[in-house]
Amino acid sequence: MARFLIVEARFYEHLNDMLVAGARNALEAAGHAVEVLTVPGALEIPGAISLAAESGQFDGFVAIGVVIRGETYHFEIVAGESARGIMALTMDGIAIGNGILTVEDEQQALVRADPQQKDKGGEAAKAAIALLDLQQKFA
Repeated sequence: MARFLIVEARFYEHLNDMLVAGARNALEAAGHAVEVLTVPGALEIPGAISLAAESGQFDGFVAIGVVIRGETYHFEIVAGESARGIMALTMDGIAIGNGILTVEDEQQALVRADPQQKDKGGEAAKAAIALLDLQQKFA
């Protein structure tokens, strides 16, 4: 049994509830322990994962959040920089599944977040499990 931390940017609560549920279901179904940590926004997720990874308390991580395109360039910054930060940590050997949705509108997010539809939270958790398996294989 591994210990996973779901780090969520709780901006769109109803969407995050679905993403976290999907991630939690996938992790628990695989026999892993789960904790959830909430941060203000998607840009804070990589930093929170880095701090938690340094603590040694967790074996893997799932990043959860929703970034919906707006009228300004802010969407590109948040979407790109949060993904870049997560990828940098992954390249450093941290097992992270990226479940941060970057979408055009709320309807796209609802379909992707819903565990009964695209279940992107569950997919991110399964990706984190797969990376942890690889990490252990090559340790």
